Amino acid sequence: MTDSVEHAHQRVAELSDLLRSHNHRYYVLANPELSDFEYDQLLLELERLEAHFPQLLSVDSPSQKVGSPISTRFAPYTHRLPMLSLAKAMTSPEVLDFDQRILKQLDELVPEDGRVEYICEPKFDGLAVELIYENGLLVSGSTRGDGVTGEEITPNVKTIGAIPLSIRSDAPCPGLLEVRGEVYMPLAGFARMNEQRQADGLELYKNPRNAASGSLRQLDSAITAKRPLSFYAYALGVVEGHHGAPVASHMAAMQWLKSMRFPVYSDWIRVLRGADALIDYWQELLNARPQLPMEIDGVVVKVNSYALQRTLGQVSRSPRWAVAVKFPPEQQHTRVNDILITVGRTGALTPSADLAPVLVGGVTVSRATLHNEDEIRRKDVRVGDWVVVQRAGDVIPEVVKVMTEKRSGAELPYCFPTHCPECGAVAIRPEGEAVKRCTNATSCPAQIREAIIHWASRDAMDIDGLGDKLVDQLINAGYIHTLADLYILTYEQLVKLDRFAHKSAQNLVDAIAVTRTKALPKLLFGLGIRLVGVHVAEVLANHFRNMDALRAATLEELQQIDAVGPKVAESVSHYFADPSVQQMLVQLNERGVLFEVMAEAPALSGDGPDLSGTVWVFTGALEKNSRSDAGALVKALGAKVTGSVSKKTTYLVAGPGAGSKLTKAQDLGVEIMDEATFLKMINLG
Repeated sequence: MTDSVEHAHQRVAELSDLLRSHNHRYYVLANPELSDFEYDQLLLELERLEAHFPQLLSVDSPSQKVGSPISTRFAPYTHRLPMLSLAKAMTSPEVLDFDQRILKQLDELVPEDGRVEYICEPKFDGLAVELIYENGLLVSGSTRGDGVTGEEITPNVKTIGAIPLSIRSDAPCPGLLEVRGEVYMPLAGFARMNEQRQADGLELYKNPRNAASGSLRQLDSAITAKRPLSFYAYALGVVEGHHGAPVASHMAAMQWLKSMRFPVYSDWIRVLRGADALIDYWQELLNARPQLPMEIDGVVVKVNSYALQRTLGQVSRSPRWAVAVKFPPEQQHTRVNDILITVGRTGALTPSADLAPVLVGGVTVSRATLHNEDEIRRKDVRVGDWVVVQRAGDVIPEVVKVMTEKRSGAELPYCFPTHCPECGAVAIRPEGEAVKRCTNATSCPAQIREAIIHWASRDAMDIDGLGDKLVDQLINAGYIHTLADLYILTYEQLVKLDRFAHKSAQNLVDAIAVTRTKALPKLLFGLGIRLVGVHVAEVLANHFRNMDALRAATLEELQQIDAVGPKVAESVSHYFADPSVQQMLVQLNERGVLFEVMAEAPALSGDGPDLSGTVWVFTGALEKNSRSDAGALVKALGAKVTGSVSKKTTYLVAGPGAGSKLTKAQDLGVEIMDEATFLKMINLG
């Protein structure tokens, strides 16, 4: 790899891991750490890198996904039509660019006056749901999930007063009607609920969106019923068995839904022509935003005609015919009381500003990120400074700038710590990096806490019930001091914890026990090796097949692996060379954690076909082989494997759960086969 490609590869890996983590916190845990603006900037950076270096686009890139895997607490529900995400625009020029792309793609279909008819509506800040009606009765409700599969939450949606349990219409009801919309919490209800929680001594919800998501995803629908939730419909899904269903335009669909007593926010739904009208609407709604009864974070713009929508089609994760035009981050002035340092899983020392509480966008803010040492120095943030903080409808705001004109002269430049504030170990800043790190990887209390939380996460050991607060309880009780201590936890210890029932204790013991035989890729990811995300963990596992071979690998051997560059190789080599890590691995093994040997990829029987010049894409769940192994098989026969479908794709192998790649392949006329057909083709069937 050249230096530029290597740097891009490292950054793509870092961004992918960050976005996967934040997707999980946003969609599954309903507890995001980044503002929408910060998340969008990370995703935009990833998309630009993948566009510039297409060889770095992987099949599991966050740029190819709509949301995040669903929670295991709910039954899965597969949408008949994917619930896609929307492309984003932040500025007026980006709105103009969107309009120009539409005009160019429609070409001769553009009206004579050169202006496309759009429909505009507020972008609600809640939780997207799909409602299924059969013969007029509500039979199912689900979350968007990852866009293809959501969570079945029917008992909960039935408790929301704004959602009709049956369709009331003078005309015959369709046999099947899918209605999509947003469940949200009105600002007045959010304020009342938080007042009551404060009086009851409970943790307050941070904003209405988190409150709506947490309320709707309760296992007990009686709790959901007590929450002040509401609903607005904004789209149709599949409609069957009704000849009167509107098929001409989105506005006609909204009017039809309204006629059936579905709540539609008609006060702000407008049909407009041309980009200038879109920008004027965006500004008008931005000005009206403080007076609205709910939180919104932008405007949704769609081509109104369904026929033109079908002509425009979609890309991997979003339709070409729609865009979400976000509002600018909200800003306020406040004072820095202190600069605090937190220590993360990889030892990173992350600074944040402790602020005098200030109301920003309807949320009281008392903490803002300062990112790293260089950012503090660049902005010259000091304790006692007056600063401008901003947020974009989310949790952790950032310090935009210092108001130096308000300085009294008593403010002193901040000195970044040279030692870890948690354990006192030396903190170092590796050459070429912006982050200073604690060097005490296996004994620092903060790193141990984060390492255990990471080990228990969905993409790693997936230990149901082992969340942040319980980890804190276990550490404070002295039950766990290292990762390996999880495997000597007892039922008797757990039932002594505050508010920990007998059944919960046994469930956790059982959930931990199951992880003793997890697959090698999950174990490698769970170890939290720096720069080793889900994809790299799978690459390493597929290459070495067992832990002993990986631990014995030299730096040079690691660097020879495709997708493992010098920095990743150095990180892996350094990790396994650490004596404290070696001791921890021994302890894990002694306590029953088996470092499973992966089965070898199937060998080709006889002479396989010559696949030179063909381009393959694998998607969905394959039963006989992992996608990596299947890709290795066709590569051995001369083929090329890519992560996305294009006009150059020769074959798509699709397993259960195939989503947008399958749709795009169908649109492009790419030859599609299932796994059984694929194996026969290469003489393995």
